[in-house]
Amino acid sequence: MRLGQTVPNFQADTTKGPIKFHEWQGNSWVVLFSHPADFTPVCTTELGRIAVHQPEFAKRNTKCLAHSVDALNSHVDWVNDIKSYCLDIPGDFPYPIIADPTRDLAVSLGMLDEEQKKDPEVGKTIRALFIISPDHKVRLSMFYPMSTGRNVDEILRTIDSLQLTDRLKVVATPANWTPGTKVMILPSVTDEEAHKLFPKGFDKVSMPSGVNYVRTTDNY
Repeated sequence: MRLGQTVPNFQADTTKGPIKFHEWQGNSWVVLFSHPADFTPVCTTELGRIAVHQPEFAKRNTKCLAHSVDALNSHVDWVNDIKSYCLDIPGDFPYPIIADPTRDLAVSLGMLDEEQKKDPEVGKTIRALFIISPDHKVRLSMFYPMSTGRNVDEILRTIDSLQLTDRLKVVATPANWTPGTKVMILPSVTDEEAHKLFPKGFDKVSMPSGVNYVRTTDNY
């Protein structure tokens, strides 16, 4: 799935019952993240940490949806392992895990090519993460190797950035941005417009090139 593409209204069996994606999503954001198999060590830590952070996702009107290419009965056993390993998960396991033993959904979401879906080595690349806005469009994607676990704080940070820039529409977030720190005013916004939009002020940064394109503000 490329940025801006609409996620299809797929149907799937999950650990919390069958879903049709668009109806299940509703007016929420979604983090859809995939795994090449159950009972994999790095993935176990990821599902656990995302479960622990479920309240943070809920604050951001964001649902979590995992995907793994094994059957439902295997997922149920894996969830019990995850809860045993991550003892700080509050209450029941909070989000569904999609069963995709045929890998058909992985193919339809662009994680695999049709002719490669039965190749066990290629299957290890099913380590995608998509952030999907309420209009069902892919807004951010990350692909991880099996050796590198996902950073949940970074996932939350990118959701904060996407939601902020959707709301303000005239800013972007710079490298290492966190909520409350300075954002960058888009070059398409004139200084006159920027003064109206940010009446408490903004900073202009002079560049050796003489091109004035860097303006920042924390008054948002």
